[in-house]
Amino acid sequence: MRYIFALWAAPMALFWGWFYLSLNDMNFGYVMLTRQLHDFVFQLYGQMLGIDPAIIPGMVGKACIFDGFLLMAIWAFRRRREILDWVKRRRSGPAPFDRPIPFERLNRATEAGPRLPAE
Repeated sequence: MRYIFALWAAPMALFWGWFYLSLNDMNFGYVMLTRQLHDFVFQLYGQMLGIDPAIIPGMVGKACIFDGFLLMAIWAFRRRREILDWVKRRRSGPAPFDRPIPFERLNRATEAGPRLPAE
């Protein structure tokens, strides 16, 4: 499953990295990262799809979110037994921080500590 996440996340990181850098024209000398190429690519996709190029990044973003939720649903389905066991454990008993603190430990935490000679 981690390979599937990696194969999904790597192209997303590449695309969104390119998108951010080219949108802000941070090209570092590469033509691929220029704003002119950015505008050309989205103009080309807009003409091919017959839509306004300005809405394409939003459509891609929605598709990425949907894909992410779909992958998380597949992961949760594959791990459903472990997740259900975890939920049952959380509901069955008190949480570790709800247990009473032993008196000795509480007494050590609240005592004044060593007295300094100057006091």
